[in-house]
Amino acid sequence: MAIEGKGPYEIARILAMEKVERPSYYLAQRGMGNHQSNYNAADPYTWRGGTVADILSKQEYMGHTVNFRTYKESYKDKRVKMTPKEDLVIFENTQEAIIDKETWERVQTLRKTIRRTDSIGKANPLTGLMFCADCGAKMYNHRGKAGNARDWAGRPNGKKRPDRDEYNCSRYDLGNQHYDKYCTTHLIRTAVVNELLLEAIKGVCNYALNNEAEFMAQVCSASEDRQEKAARAIRQRKQRNEKRTDELTRLIRKLYEDNVSGRLSDTLFEQMLRDFEAELSDLTEIISQDQQELERISRETINAEKFLSLVRKYTDFSELTPAMINEFVEKILVHQAQGKGASRTQEIEIFFNFVGKVDIPHKAVELTDEEKAALAEQERRRAKKAEYNRRYMEKKRRQWKEQQEQEQAKQLPPAAEQKGEHIA
Repeated sequence: MAIEGKGPYEIARILAMEKVERPSYYLAQRGMGNHQSNYNAADPYTWRGGTVADILSKQEYMGHTVNFRTYKESYKDKRVKMTPKEDLVIFENTQEAIIDKETWERVQTLRKTIRRTDSIGKANPLTGLMFCADCGAKMYNHRGKAGNARDWAGRPNGKKRPDRDEYNCSRYDLGNQHYDKYCTTHLIRTAVVNELLLEAIKGVCNYALNNEAEFMAQVCSASEDRQEKAARAIRQRKQRNEKRTDELTRLIRKLYEDNVSGRLSDTLFEQMLRDFEAELSDLTEIISQDQQELERISRETINAEKFLSLVRKYTDFSELTPAMINEFVEKILVHQAQGKGASRTQEIEIFFNFVGKVDIPHKAVELTDEEKAALAEQERRRAKKAEYNRRYMEKKRRQWKEQQEQEQAKQLPPAAEQKGEHIA
């Protein structure tokens, strides 16, 4: 259920509705567990979100044994403390696994991103998978009611605008809050991403099933080059962010010195410090993500067999489901759009789990003279229509302005008119 995009509290609600016994009740009924005397026998199905979250994080379900989860500072101190994750002692493969390692790790990755349900539906499963291709920041999802539609003059026309559901660069959003420009918008609608994503999954799965040998050879040969290029780009971005981090640290130190010496007021000091600390926090998070990505690339081994087994698991690709997105997609990079209007184009890169970015070979299609002529005619008509619309809107605006001036003249008070005639 976590792979399908459901959170711990939603899972707890489903388990309660399906009348699945909660762990403390289940164990106490069999004379086990830590709640044999206070397990509330009258309420066996009340699951808690914290219980589900704890179950989802346990490595024991992968067949491992985890020791020394808690410790005490001294034998005199009765307070138990949780051991940091890096200090846990883990013995792998000590019992039969219930969940495979890939599924468990995928769930941990999904749970790092908060997905909120808003007023127009369920949480968007793409959140946490989409990144800006230029600065590497996460994409923010903006959804909500768009209100009533209006005509060319700004008057309501009785129609409803489609609901807003789109992504853009988070650093661009945060930059606007500080009246600065850290990146560009990279705006893209969710419906467009879903359509391209479903098409990409279909294409890669069909190619992998029908050309297994070629697919294996392509993935293995491209993995080293792709990893090298990705690592180089991430290192460069990480160096730029680390340089900016050092610069912000020096600026914050200088702010304190100027404030202490009286050259900077307390109000301005607090405002500038707040802005610098916010940017520093964002950069620190991005640097941490880049470091994790470099470590993952350095130890990554492409396993096309796992991807093929995942492909064989799915037989219906008619609809894009959250489970399909979470199992197939590792991340999506969104580039800045180029051009305007009908000529607007935007590139997105889709990286799949286990195999990364897959380039499916396509046969080059040569257009005939008739098809080229048809495309040229279509462009000519499109340009003519755009010019007609521009002239029409200018005419309508001119008529509307003249109408407003006439109405204002009719509403002119009589005394003002007489005064105007006397002066004349």
